[in-house]
Amino acid sequence: MGNEPFGTAALRRIEWLTLVLGGLGAAWAAWRWGWRGSSGLALGAALSWINFRWLKGSVQAFGKAATAQAGSEQVRVPVSAYLKFFGRFALLLGILYVILTRSWLPAIPALAGIFAAPAAVILALVYELVSGGMQQNASGS
Repeated sequence: MGNEPFGTAALRRIEWLTLVLGGLGAAWAAWRWGWRGSSGLALGAALSWINFRWLKGSVQAFGKAATAQAGSEQVRVPVSAYLKFFGRFALLLGILYVILTRSWLPAIPALAGIFAAPAAVILALVYELVSGGMQQNASGS
């Protein structure tokens, strides 16, 4: 962990927290709305996780391309980075459109599941603040 890039542990923590929060939310939704609500929330949480992974991957690709080609007049970013960055919007909007207009899944739980990753980000930041993780990483210890 000492030679990991800054924030790597926090990014991993956000990924698994997204899945945990989605699972807990789906269990609660099963109690509150039944299996359809649970399925909707689980689908929303899965989309949230995919969205976070694609965002993370594309931003890392942009960063690697920029640092690897520092000083170059033209920086080349892989096409896959652009596809992931913009494709996540198309994926979310397309699936949400289907859920809201044509699906048997209830909209409220599906939309609630989308907020699994933002909730995971908040929890990961609180953890970093409480544990002093960011301060330790920044000082290099």
